[in-house]
Amino acid sequence: MSDALPPLPIPPDRLAKATHILAENGLVAFPTETVYGLGGDATSDIAVAAIFAAKGRPSFNPLIAHVDSVEAATALVEFGPLALALAARFWPGPLTMVLPRHPNSPVSLLATAGLDSIAVRMPDHPIALALLQAFGRPLAAPSANRSGAVSPTTAAHVAQSLGDRVGMILDGGPCRVGVESTVLDLTGPSPLLLRPGGISQEALTEILGVRPERPHPEIGAVTAPRAPGMLSSHYAPSLPVRLEAAAAAPGEALLGFGPGEATLNLSPGGDPTEAAANLFSMLRALDRPDFSGIAVRPIPDAGLGLAINDRLRRAAAPRG
Repeated sequence: MSDALPPLPIPPDRLAKATHILAENGLVAFPTETVYGLGGDATSDIAVAAIFAAKGRPSFNPLIAHVDSVEAATALVEFGPLALALAARFWPGPLTMVLPRHPNSPVSLLATAGLDSIAVRMPDHPIALALLQAFGRPLAAPSANRSGAVSPTTAAHVAQSLGDRVGMILDGGPCRVGVESTVLDLTGPSPLLLRPGGISQEALTEILGVRPERPHPEIGAVTAPRAPGMLSSHYAPSLPVRLEAAAAAPGEALLGFGPGEATLNLSPGGDPTEAAANLFSMLRALDRPDFSGIAVRPIPDAGLGLAINDRLRRAAAPRG
């Protein structure tokens, strides 16, 4: 039996170039199972500032620190029994946990917006894990797009949104999940579901033993949020978005779900998983000057539908 290591998911020279860019405080966009991330050294204030500048992102919106193992995460944050159980079940995968900052954590305070907690996750994508392992430090990696715009699920989306603002784009094809990770805050007396995402509330409840609470809707809307993706107007195309639409008004595009004619359909068969994977790509495709707005058919508010509707409500929120 051979002891040879499995082949790298990207050519060694590309991986070496990416890690060199990161070591020089540059930015590398890379695929995860959720969306493409805009990666920078999470321990470097300079790299984190470069992420904020590239995205035009509000500095009070904290970033997720991506790691390649539970062991790497424990150098950044304090893991309790619940966090360990959740990591054993869902890592690598689309679950971000907000945990108390380790006293010796090297993560930049700019990345955490000065909070005493850090959002951490281990992505489930071979290119992401190879990059993290080769770099050897956590990567701060919000979605690789301009702040507030539709999140990227292909390398082409990254190029369209960021252009030369990123030093390198690692192409791993379309993202499998297509919506961001679930964010669970474990710093308080009871678990808080800060952001619905790729891991459903029901799946979390099985491990937690209790249903995680949702914070008040105004948390994150007017104050500094506890985690990424909590600003009320976010994930927004340039056109206005109208929810719970039975049909398109004159001039509108119709984003469908389930049977029926539509300009584009998230899932003709009504499958939330398919809809989640298509959501950002289809919002991008409909964000065109020949439409006056985007109407969206109702989507059941359960499972992944909860995450989809969360993104859609943010896309439809009033913009300042």
